[in-house]
Amino acid sequence: MKKILFNFAIILFAILFQGHIGSPGITLEGEAGPYSLTVVVNSPDVIPGTATVDVYVTDNTIQEVKLKPVYWFAGAEGTPRADKALPVPGETGHYKGEIWLMSPGSASLEIEVNGDKGDGKILLPVMAVSTAKKTMEASLGWSLASLGLFLVILMITIIGLSSGDTLLKPGQPTSGKIKRKRWLGATIGFAVLALLLWGGSTWWNSWEKDYQRFMYKPFTATSSVYEKDNKQVLQFLVDSTQLESLYLTRSLNYLIPDHGKIMHMFLVRAGQLDVFAHLHPQRLDSAHFETIIPPLPAGEYYVFTDVSRLSGFSETIADTLMIAEPPSSLTQNWNDSLLMDTDDTYYITDPIISSTEQALMPGGDIVVCGSPGKRTVLPDGSFVTLELPKEGKFTKDNLYHLTLAVQDETGKPATLDPYLGMMGHAVVFKEDGGVYIHLHPVGSYSMASQETMEARLSSGSGQINWDSLLKPIDFRDSVDRAIASLNALPAAQRDSILLVGMDHPSIDDPDHPDHAVVRFPYTFPTEGKYRIYVQMKRNGRILNGAFDVDVEG
Repeated sequence: MKKILFNFAIILFAILFQGHIGSPGITLEGEAGPYSLTVVVNSPDVIPGTATVDVYVTDNTIQEVKLKPVYWFAGAEGTPRADKALPVPGETGHYKGEIWLMSPGSASLEIEVNGDKGDGKILLPVMAVSTAKKTMEASLGWSLASLGLFLVILMITIIGLSSGDTLLKPGQPTSGKIKRKRWLGATIGFAVLALLLWGGSTWWNSWEKDYQRFMYKPFTATSSVYEKDNKQVLQFLVDSTQLESLYLTRSLNYLIPDHGKIMHMFLVRAGQLDVFAHLHPQRLDSAHFETIIPPLPAGEYYVFTDVSRLSGFSETIADTLMIAEPPSSLTQNWNDSLLMDTDDTYYITDPIISSTEQALMPGGDIVVCGSPGKRTVLPDGSFVTLELPKEGKFTKDNLYHLTLAVQDETGKPATLDPYLGMMGHAVVFKEDGGVYIHLHPVGSYSMASQETMEARLSSGSGQINWDSLLKPIDFRDSVDRAIASLNALPAAQRDSILLVGMDHPSIDDPDHPDHAVVRFPYTFPTEGKYRIYVQMKRNGRILNGAFDVDVEG
């Protein structure tokens, strides 16, 4: 029963929030020409619907901000006219607007900034899918039903009177014949109205049936572990048999690499959250993935996998997994070189704590350039500090730049290597499993999705030519060969390729002169207790750390 409830919770969160689970908003931090900006998009849960867009800029020379939805299938020629985002009164540099998303599928938001320094544009991928069915309040339903009944009675009365009483001359008494015509007219009117109501109800129910049929449904998967050659192998089998909508958009054959990987898998031990692994399974066929797992402690694990597709559609496929105690022979002979991918990593730390205070380094509270902070020691002896808000706490629905300040063993700014094309990765996870999101310094969107949309729009093309696409098996094979070639390269050469188009170095921040700084824009969606896993790379070694924070309402 516990396993069933655990799986149900995962599926429920995935249905409510496609993509990164529990975080419906999409965040971007980047450059629109000469302007630096941060964008937060909250997509509607019903399509057609309106998405709210908040744009934050620091340049006071900006004159206007425009927003425009762009669909992958429509191309540049099928985009609507841009709408203006309006300045928010009393908040300098904050612009707010709404855009209509009319069709389900892969879309993007084009943000155009005009100012004294010229014009600039940037694209943010947006998944436009219906994830909910709206319900009507009971009081409104009864009110409308009463009004409808009144109108039906009134219409029948009018039809009946017009069938008989209109034939009477002024002062002429109503005869039996006139009364019969009145009732006949009323009966015919009732039949016609009943037929119209039945037809309308049938039409509405058919639309409702189609809506529910094509409403976004997350993929489900089955995870299992088996032993092979004295190693534990995790098998991840995706079930796509129930896929009825967005067939090509969500086809598993059209997966594309993100940060050079076809799939990013995260394992988190449920309850204690003291075990974290970031793995990159290999694809055996369109729905079957496998990876070697390290000798993790036994327990029940959340499994989250992030994938992106040729259309730019990205989402998270979730499951749960029971991992048994690894054999002693595996533990004794384990070496991290046995992992299937050189970028695989895992981390075992203390369980999440129940109070708002995390176990800090000796010396008590940490202050980072005047702000409170929490510090942890990385496996190589360097330090990473999470800077807290001035008030010392996080609040839901507020945009934060989660700032990590990194120092080496001597207290000097640490030099970071790129890890999967970024200077840092973070996973935000809520204690109850209700929120999971994989963050980058540029935001919470898929870089592969952004590159796909930019490629579609750069040519100025119109509707997608479906016939020109490679066959599913051919496309899958070509991607697998490209990934295999990339993984075979030396680390430095591979990093140089991954960094093309997404070079995001650690920040040279004058407010933090003694630290290398990496920031992650994020808005906590709900109050509660969170663990933030951070990943960086230094001297060729992947380093993992974790921070516990409380988020208030």
